[in-house]
Amino acid sequence: MSSAAPKTRATARTTKGGARADSSARKETGAVKSAQPRRTQTAEQGGGDAASRQIDARIESLADWRGEVLGRIRALIRQAVPGVVEEWKWRGVPVWSHAGILCTGESYKEVVKTTFAKGAALDDPTGLFNASLDGNTRRAIDFREGEKIDAAAFKALVRAAATLNERPRPGVRAAATAKKSKRA
Repeated sequence: MSSAAPKTRATARTTKGGARADSSARKETGAVKSAQPRRTQTAEQGGGDAASRQIDARIESLADWRGEVLGRIRALIRQAVPGVVEEWKWRGVPVWSHAGILCTGESYKEVVKTTFAKGAALDDPTGLFNASLDGNTRRAIDFREGEKIDAAAFKALVRAAATLNERPRPGVRAAATAKKSKRA
C-alpha cells in the first residue's frame, strides 16, 4: 500500500507579465487571499431592513448629541436621495449607497464624521468639507457638538454624490463592449 499524499487540483493563470502561476504554489507561499465572502447587508440582498435596524440601534446607543446628529444626517440623506440603500459595513459603520457608496456616518468621541467616497470630485461651494482634505478621492465633514447643520447645502452635496455615482465610468462601457465582441 502506498501512502501517497492526496492529489490537489492546481489551477493555472497568467500573471501580469505573461508568466503562468498555479494556485498550489500561491497557497504554499500564503499569497492567496481568503475566499470568504464580504459581509455586507444591502436591500438587494434582503438585508436592507437589517442594516436599517442596526443603524437605528447605533443612533439609540449614542444617547447624547452624537446620536441626534447621526439621526439628523441620516434623515437629510434620505430626503436628498429617496430610495437610498442603507448598509452596515466594516464591523459597524453605517453606509448610504446609490449606484455606489455615497457616504458613511461614523461616530467618535469628539465628532460625527460623514465621509463622502468620491468627495474630492464634488463641488462644495459652501465649504462643508472640513476633514480629509488632503486625499485624492475622499472628503469628510466633521460635525461637532452644538454645530448647526446646513441642511440645504448638505442635501445638495448628497444629491451631487448620487449624480456622480450614476455616471458611467470612462472606459468601462468600451471595455465591456470589446469583451462581448471578442466572444461573438
